[in-house]
Amino acid sequence: MHETIDFPNLGIHLKNVGKTISVFHFDVAYYGVIIGLGILAGLLIAMHVAKKTGQNQEDYIDLAIYGVIFGIIGARVYYVVFSWDMYKNDLLSIFNIRQGGLAIYGGVIAAVITVFVFAKRRHLAAGILLDTACHGLVLGQAIGRWGNFFNREAFGKYTNSLFAMRLPLDAVRIGDVTQQMRDELEMIDGVGYIQVHPTFLYESAWCLLVLTFLFWYRHRQKFQGEIFLVYLAGYGLGRFWIEGLRTDQLLIPGIGIPVSRVLALILFVGATAIIIVQRKKIKKSQKNNIE
Repeated sequence: MHETIDFPNLGIHLKNVGKTISVFHFDVAYYGVIIGLGILAGLLIAMHVAKKTGQNQEDYIDLAIYGVIFGIIGARVYYVVFSWDMYKNDLLSIFNIRQGGLAIYGGVIAAVITVFVFAKRRHLAAGILLDTACHGLVLGQAIGRWGNFFNREAFGKYTNSLFAMRLPLDAVRIGDVTQQMRDELEMIDGVGYIQVHPTFLYESAWCLLVLTFLFWYRHRQKFQGEIFLVYLAGYGLGRFWIEGLRTDQLLIPGIGIPVSRVLALILFVGATAIIIVQRKKIKKSQKNNIE
């Protein structure tokens, strides 16, 4: 397998980008390292927000432990359910996540459920926990997407745009290669290369924008849970567009519609509607109190 990754229109040429690193003679997947860094960075930013808002930072350490465990399980279950044909003949491969195969929405759903259970057991406000944790969640997503870079996965359709990414054909999953990519296949020194949208990069950049917006919006918050709803709406908006570019979409069985696009649209519309309705209620209540 050839290990080059190029961004030809940016003049960036990376010759040896492996999928693993050797640590004490053991191969460790970059995917796992990146996910670990994302989790750590997410925890640190959530603890920072907790400190700024007068909360107990240790609660978020405990929450992170449970959230990571159940979040990874949820992300894997979500991916396997909507990619069942890849695993039905080799059930043991379900437990091998070294090569990728985690769906962010599955992780988010499991993490949110974990927050509500955690809040009930600790007698804490779930809305405040969600408002704080979502800062760490979106930062973790921004970093975690770079695991897809090393795995040469989660890329988009053919493009020759400024950010076009060029990958060796033998380094990607054949099922993710479209006919247009084959039609535009470029041969260099006997090696075939495809050129695609780096959707992992788009989503990483979008998540950082969402994080920046959350910090700005935090001082304009009107009710508990609002920041988390803003995260859902913001991430959903970007994911709906980015998911439409990808060639490895998880489809709803029997329908063939990308499940993540449907969920992204539902979350964007639903979260936005709840924010508008709640803000109107608060405004009306404040007006009545004045009168």
